[in-house]
Amino acid sequence: MPDSAVPTHHNWIYRRAVLPILALLRMGTTPRTLAWSIAAGLLIGINPVLGTTTVLCLAVAFVFRLNVVASQIANHAMFPLELALVVPFIRFGSRVFHTAAMPLSPRLFLHAARIAPLALTRQIWLWEWHALLLWAGFSVVAAPLIALALTPVLGMLLARIQRRQYPIVPTHS
Repeated sequence: MPDSAVPTHHNWIYRRAVLPILALLRMGTTPRTLAWSIAAGLLIGINPVLGTTTVLCLAVAFVFRLNVVASQIANHAMFPLELALVVPFIRFGSRVFHTAAMPLSPRLFLHAARIAPLALTRQIWLWEWHALLLWAGFSVVAAPLIALALTPVLGMLLARIQRRQYPIVPTHS
């Protein structure tokens, strides 16, 4: 049996992230558009306001004419990091904007919810707003850097695709 007939078994990340990106390159998406789409998805994916990333990613892709598929792949890949960064964004926002620190103890949080639920709700919105501002500032700086770094890499992948040099990533049987 020739090597080309041997079925390849790629890992989950390769099948779910790399292959769709390669398919987008094969279908004519430019490396520059793809790089900006991935950069937008990665950064929107760490947005500290939980539950908003998909809609925000769709809106940004539509407004800037980015590739929706690539931006959503990157966005959803960032979910674990988004969860890990919510509290650091809020804590950093509290320091930068000189607001009360968020209590990390569930007991203190529940106590505040019982004593003054409206005040706690306002405070949570303030923490989220400050975290969102810091995220936005970070994203404005990071997006061009990520896109600039990805564009030549995607260009090299496109060149390999056009020369039919497969597989792009070596497989292990």
